[in-house]
Amino acid sequence: MSSTISLKELIEFIARSLVDKPDDVHVDEISGEQTVVLELRVAKEDLGKVIGKQGRTVKAMRAILSAAASKLRKRADLEIIE
Repeated sequence: MSSTISLKELIEFIARSLVDKPDDVHVDEISGEQTVVLELRVAKEDLGKVIGKQGRTVKAMRAILSAAASKLRKRADLEIIE
């Protein structure tokens, strides 16, 4: 059994670690041939925690996602849905 984690699980894990209401974290994965779009939904009051000051937190999450996706030879995009 391999211990690989999916891109969806990766973003879910990071987001749940950041927010006050981890049960309200939902990630939808839309897969194309070469691209994966992850839509992240969090509780309204946790939106700021996920985005961070001047978008630094979400930028870091996107960088991690991009690095993980490149290992899979895919392109990944993270969108935060309000």
